[in-house]
Amino acid sequence: MNQPRAEQAEPVRTSDPLRKSVVKLFTVTRKPNHYEPWSHGYQHASGGSGCIIDGQRILTNAHVVTNAVFIQALKNGDVKKYVAKVEHVSHDEELAVLTVDDPSFFEDTLPVSWGGLPTRQDRVHVYGFPIGGNELSITAGVISRVEVISYTHSRRWLLALQTDAAINPGNSGGPVFNDGKLVGVAFQSHERTTAQSTGYVVPMPVIEHFRREVEVGECLGVPALGVNWQKIESEALREHARLKPGQSGVLISRVMYGGSAAGVIREGDVLLSVSGTRLEQDGTIILRGEDRVDFSHLVSQRRIGESLTCEILRGGKKLKVKLKMRGPSSLVPLPRPERQPTYFVFAGLMFVPLTAEYLASWEWKDVDVRFQHLYRDGLQTPQRREVVVVSHVLAHAANQGYHDIRGAIVERVNGKPIREMSDVVRAVKKPKGKLHVIEFDNALYTFGSHVALKASEIARATREVLSTYGVTKDRSADLENL
Repeated sequence: MNQPRAEQAEPVRTSDPLRKSVVKLFTVTRKPNHYEPWSHGYQHASGGSGCIIDGQRILTNAHVVTNAVFIQALKNGDVKKYVAKVEHVSHDEELAVLTVDDPSFFEDTLPVSWGGLPTRQDRVHVYGFPIGGNELSITAGVISRVEVISYTHSRRWLLALQTDAAINPGNSGGPVFNDGKLVGVAFQSHERTTAQSTGYVVPMPVIEHFRREVEVGECLGVPALGVNWQKIESEALREHARLKPGQSGVLISRVMYGGSAAGVIREGDVLLSVSGTRLEQDGTIILRGEDRVDFSHLVSQRRIGESLTCEILRGGKKLKVKLKMRGPSSLVPLPRPERQPTYFVFAGLMFVPLTAEYLASWEWKDVDVRFQHLYRDGLQTPQRREVVVVSHVLAHAANQGYHDIRGAIVERVNGKPIREMSDVVRAVKKPKGKLHVIEFDNALYTFGSHVALKASEIARATREVLSTYGVTKDRSADLENL
């Protein structure tokens, strides 16, 4: 994280009414263990910042309270900590709302006033409790960019504000004010250490989307269009796409199975507009007449389940189509840090789905290159909704000869293709004669592509493996009814 510059620090004025809106959060977290999914990681103490909003609630970042088993809130200038709990969370948007059951916590506090989307060069103040001290800190800066970026917590591409106001660990979840009104929530600094004095803020359009979710009591996340596209910059590609003079848009190169556009938009279509807003040849739109941002911002403003109208060019003819918004349909699911691991132990073979959390068990440089590719570019198909792997083998006499298996992608079990985890559980109910046969995608593997286990040994072997390794159940709760 970047260190605040001396000229950015500003004293906290005791007469400043905004200080009554700021809260320090203390969290105790315990992450799931996605490599040994029957266990949990170590307990960890951390914290962040937040602000009081209407309805006697606290607004903060999702990552501040992710996997929290205990949360406390401290008002600025107070010494008593109050127990808080998560009411709503949107990992996509990096936002969460907390409540405090004791109403006395909100005495002598002020809910923030809602602002709008600031413009570049607007001056802002970041309030919070960064590391290095216990008192409220205020840093000042200006908005340098308004753009769509990848949120580190969720890997979703959403609108954000870039500022040179210092944002350090502990500032996360803290309010950002312009002219005394909330215009955003501090949430991350630049991922590259070479970028000095660069922090990011969740802006009001994203916060307002989250507030709408909270109002209906269901945080479904942010939808995705479900397409890959490319810029149309060359005249030859314009001719190929049959664009007429004055028309502009992007070429659809892939429509994702299960996504919002599936069955409506086709590969080779040109996406001309979204919600009546014209797309430029590089996929950007004009925001407020001065900022140019990725058109995905328009998609992210819808709720999952709502409709979105698009204009496309197909074979030279303009068409209007309506899409029902769905979430992302990646083959390897995007990060969901609160996701409890799915697993199935079968005679010591540990079956798990490939997820972002499972891959995070290792440094990225140590992750199998095939898994890196599947995470970045893998697409669902009717034949495969998720990637199922045998992550490792809990050694037992019944699985002798297979102890070196690591991260083997499962293709078939007892002759049945594996589309998702539930297929594994169903397939092992019926062996092939006296054997259970598991087949892998054997690319790059030295241990081969087949595992054969004696059906008569499975029940005893599984019981003994569970006992030996301290595993309470042979499967996760989401698979118990299969």
